[in-house]
Parts: sequence; structure tokens; C-alpha cells
Amino acid sequence: MGQQHTAQGSVAPGFENVRDELEAVASLEGGDYAAQLVAYHHGREVVDLWIGPEITGDSLTGVFSSTKGAAHLTLALLVQDGAVDLDRTVSHYWPEFGAHGKQDVTVRELLAHRAGVVGADTGFTPEELADDAVIAERIGGQRPYWRPGTAFGYHALVIGALTGEVARRVTGTTMRELFETRVRAPFQLDFFMGLPEEHEHRFLTTLPMRPTPAQQAELDAAATGPDSLTGIGFNRNHPKAAELQELPNIPVIRAKGPASVGGVASARGLARMYAAAISGLDGAPPLLTPDTAAAVGQIHSAGHDLVTRSHKVFALGFTASAEDYPVLGQGAFGHSGAAGSEAFADPRSGLAYGYNRRRFAFPGGAAPENGRLVRAVHEAATS
Repeated sequence: MGQQHTAQGSVAPGFENVRDELEAVASLEGGDYAAQLVAYHHGREVVDLWIGPEITGDSLTGVFSSTKGAAHLTLALLVQDGAVDLDRTVSHYWPEFGAHGKQDVTVRELLAHRAGVVGADTGFTPEELADDAVIAERIGGQRPYWRPGTAFGYHALVIGALTGEVARRVTGTTMRELFETRVRAPFQLDFFMGLPEEHEHRFLTTLPMRPTPAQQAELDAAATGPDSLTGIGFNRNHPKAAELQELPNIPVIRAKGPASVGGVASARGLARMYAAAISGLDGAPPLLTPDTAAAVGQIHSAGHDLVTRSHKVFALGFTASAEDYPVLGQGAFGHSGAAGSEAFADPRSGLAYGYNRRRFAFPGGAAPENGRLVRAVHEAATS
């Protein structure tokens, strides 16, 4: 097996098949496949692997919407503290949000992608998309694209700014600062919502998707207009909009770390965050109580997503991970990222999982290989 198909790192006894599965994925993906895979079981690291050219266990890449997991873990702590009430209206905390018929939208509905404000009529420049305060101000005054509560659609590029504004109104502190002080710093996570300059040398640019002709035809057939709900939700309605694949490669996005898509992390950071959430680490108790973990993992929206135009299942600010990976227990929660990253916690098995890859995977979202990798990790953890 060539060097590019040989996994580096370590696995605990009983998890050897996870290494085999990662190497099998690499052999299918091609010579420039580069990825990281890390897992914890009941707070103990059991998998720490990386594979492919240029990447190491310390490398950082853009994790796109896996950032939402960090943001909403942080918000869950405010709910757990009693500082935020899920069934209060957003406008109770943030009066300006109540404009144009949004006055009855609850924090719960916002987290479940039911508020109907998936973007702005005018869209955002890359610099605006990097600034959660700008996004929140613009969307606070935006008319919703459907009657709030009647349907759901993925607020892909803005949800972190909106929930972050709720957090800021309550605490006087930005989501980025709250994540740093309450989650990242205490556990020394390799997960940054705003990458410090001293870590820039560890960052690997995201490589673009390389679809086959058949895959490109599939993408072309599914294309929607820039003023459709999909176009607005993914900011294609602005003439200077950046391509989604390019976002983490834009310095201002990395530096400001918008809470929807701007996170930079390693698989170690992804998995360790979810281990801290449900199991605790290094002698510290879990960040979430069992009741809070159950609340955020409960399904709140299921069915046809108006933005992605596909079947989706959302928990409370997270995705319902067992709907994507049926081997997991009910109540598993996490979030994938557009380039292919995946990260989640499964409270029933005590499993925390983080996967990161450098090249954008077809068709976008959690990379298909996560299916076999999650199964291998889960089987080893529960055997």
C-alpha cells in the first residue's frame, strides 16, 4: 500500500478495524485524499488517525457548518444556566428581531430552522458574511420568506449569527468570546471560531470538489436560481458572493470565524468538543447535564427542507445524527460541514466522533465515507 494510503496515528485495542476502513477509503478516493479521524469513548481517546499528503494530526482545515455545533453547544450552556429560555420569543431578548411578523418566533423555533429568515434580499459580500453583527442587523429587519413556524429550511449561512445575537443580548458577549471562554479554552480544543494568527501556519486550504462528468451533470440538473430560497439561503443572490467551497480560504472568514460556517479545526478538536459535552475530559465533568443533552438531541424539524429541497431532520441547533447514521442511538446530536466534515456525540454509547477532510466531497455536506467510518467506530465501541 502506498504511503498516501497508509494511516498514521494510533488506535486503542479493539479499534484496529477503524484504521483498515480509513485506509480502504483512501484507496478509493485517490492519491490526494487527505483526512483526519478521531473518536472518544466515555471520555477516553480511542482513535487518532490521519492519512494522505501534507496533512498531520495537528493540521487545521475549515469545517464549514460543523461550526454550528460549537455555537449551539455554547448556547445550550446558556439554556442550561437558565439565562436563555427556549420558549421565550427571540424578540424578548432582541426586540429588533420582531419586525415584519417575526415577533412570535421563539428561540426554540429559531434553533429548529423554522424562523423563515434564511438570508437577506440583497445578499452579503464576503466581508459582510464574515461579520455576525452585520448579518444579525440585516436579518433582524428582514421579512421572513415563509410564515414562521409553518415549515423549516436550513438557515445555512446565518443561523449562528442569529442565535449568537440572542447570546450577545443576554450576556453582553459575542458567541465567539463565549465559545472561547466556556468551551475551547478550558479543554484546549483545536477548534477556533476566529483563527489566531499564530495558528495560521497549521491551516490547509480547502481544495475544490472534483466531480466526475456524471456527478457534474447531477449538480447541473439540481441547480436553482440565485433568487430562489436555495439561492438566498446560500447567498448566491449577491453579485460578489464567494463560492461556498472558498469560504475558509478567505482570510477575513478565518480571522472573524462567523458562527455558522467560519470555524477552523482538526478532527481532534471536533471529537474532543463532543467528548467534553457528554462525558467530560481530564477529570472535568460533562459540559451538558443528561437533561440538556436530551433536550438538544430531540428532533424538532423533520421532512421537506425548503432550502436544500431534500428530506432533512434537525434537532435543536444540531442535526439528529442517528437519522444519518442509524447505528447510533436515539438522541445523538452533532453537525456536518459542507466540505465533508462530520462530528457528533452519541450519549447512549458514550461515543464522540470527529472527521475532517481537505478536498470538498461530492455532493457537499457530510462526506459519504462517514457512513462506513461511523459504523466501524461504533461497532468497535459497542463490541
